[in-house]
Amino acid sequence: MGSLDKKGPVVRPAREIFLKGSLIGLIITVPSLTAFFISWFILGDKYVSLAIGIIVHFIGMGFSLKLAKKLFKIKQP
Repeated sequence: MGSLDKKGPVVRPAREIFLKGSLIGLIITVPSLTAFFISWFILGDKYVSLAIGIIVHFIGMGFSLKLAKKLFKIKQP
């Protein structure tokens, strides 16, 4: 068990985790809601707007996954 660090796991402050998680939540939610409401206003059809919102939501999830990997990378001392 020589590969384990004697200092233990890296502990992150709760505020840092909350802020980064909130940022990722905003990146996922705001573009999809914006796309839904703008397309609903322009097209007047809820179902097409729903499809557009879902597509934008999944694109935002893919982007936030890449961002989360960078934000939550554990820095080794």
